[in-house]
This record gives sequence, C-alpha cells and structure tokens, in this order.
Amino acid sequence: MHSVAIWALFVLQVFHVLFLALHDWIPLGSLNDLRAVHAENSRSKLIADTLMGAAPFAFGLVASTVHLGQPLPAWLFDYLGISYVLLFMGELQAWWIPYFFRSDPARAARYQTMFGNTHAFLPERNGIRPNTLHIILHVATLATLAVLAVIAVL
Repeated sequence: MHSVAIWALFVLQVFHVLFLALHDWIPLGSLNDLRAVHAENSRSKLIADTLMGAAPFAFGLVASTVHLGQPLPAWLFDYLGISYVLLFMGELQAWWIPYFFRSDPARAARYQTMFGNTHAFLPERNGIRPNTLHIILHVATLATLAVLAVIAVL
C-alpha cells in the first residue's frame, strides 16, 4: 500500500506542476480561454505568476523524483505537506469562500472576464462560477493532501 501511495503522490505532483506551468499558456479547448486570460494580465505578470506558482511544486517534484521508490525523508514530507496545504488555502480563498460565503464584486468581475467562456457545471453564486479546469485542480489538491495523510499513517 505504501508504494501505491508514493506513486499516487508522484502522479499528483506531476499533474500539479504541469497544470501550474501550462494552463495559462496552452489551449485546452473549452476548459480555458487563453485570449481572455492574456487580455486581463500582462505577459510579464503571467510569466511571473507562472514561475512563482509552479516553482515550489516543481522543487517538490524533483526532490520526490530523487527519492522515488524510497521512504520520503521527513523534510520532504513536511515540505510537501506545507506547500499543498498552502495551495489549498489559496484555492479556498480565491474560489470557494467568495463562492459560498461572501460577495467580492471585483473578483467576480475579473473571473467573469477570464473564465466566463470556459466550461463550468456549477451554478453561479455571489457572481462567481468555478470553472471545470480549476475544480479539477482543487480536487487534485485535496487528493494530494489525502495521499499525504495516508502516507503519514503508514
């Protein structure tokens, strides 16, 4: 079971790094709207956001690759746990708290501009409608935290 959890963690890390590095740069059909994202953000801001967003997770992935097939060192387990908890807290703050609990008209308008033409299956609440691509990311983040929890008890 431990090796399955380690491989699941590795696959989820690969997904996160690829998502964070590429979702604003490659077309994914109705899952993203590159034209809208690039119109709303300067090229330098997108590059900086991509680098700052992906780098901590790329570091964790590289370190995990070095230790693949071995028990995770305590420092790496802690690093992954902290980084994915922080990512999930950011996802909650950016999407789910405004969606469920408080209106944020400026955020809602920005999200409508960038994501209004992307696929979404949830109804709009407080002016926000989480799109499918971000929901996939958030589910993957929760899955990563669950796998880390499983590894912690093994």
